[in-house]
Amino acid sequence: MNNLFFILPILLLIAVALWRLAGNWQQQTGLPDGEVIYTDSGAWFSNDQPLYASQYRLVGKPDYLVEQADGMIIPVELKSGHAPAKPWEGHVLQLAAYCLLVQENFGIRPDYGIIQYQDRAFAIEFTPELEEDLLDILAEMHEDMFAGEIHRDHDQWRLCASCGVRHVCTQRLD
Repeated sequence: MNNLFFILPILLLIAVALWRLAGNWQQQTGLPDGEVIYTDSGAWFSNDQPLYASQYRLVGKPDYLVEQADGMIIPVELKSGHAPAKPWEGHVLQLAAYCLLVQENFGIRPDYGIIQYQDRAFAIEFTPELEEDLLDILAEMHEDMFAGEIHRDHDQWRLCASCGVRHVCTQRLD
């Protein structure tokens, strides 16, 4: 019985330390408070199912979706590089696409999403204007997919080297 009185406070201290450590870890990842319900990063569980929005012909796999206590679902996109002064437009549009996918798949319109760079996070508000910009870009992309000729708009080898359609592009930089 005496051992129980000695071990119980030690176990309680260990539990409190682990709880604090978990909270610090979540803050460092840039994830908002809540339950991770989807991940494409493999950190918690593997999720092979992309999100679809057939109306917009849009498919995507956000790095994380976090459901907050009030039911709001927040997409989080991780970027491996250092943060620019303000998020790149392409990153903002990618996050907006994930917000749209959350709206279409869960029936909840996110107020915002998070872009987490190595050293800084940006909360990006999902405004009607941002959604309109995204829909305009999607329409332009769908139109370009069926255009007779497409011309690359850069002379940067790194962009070509990482392009998903490089293997069929007749204008690639070799």
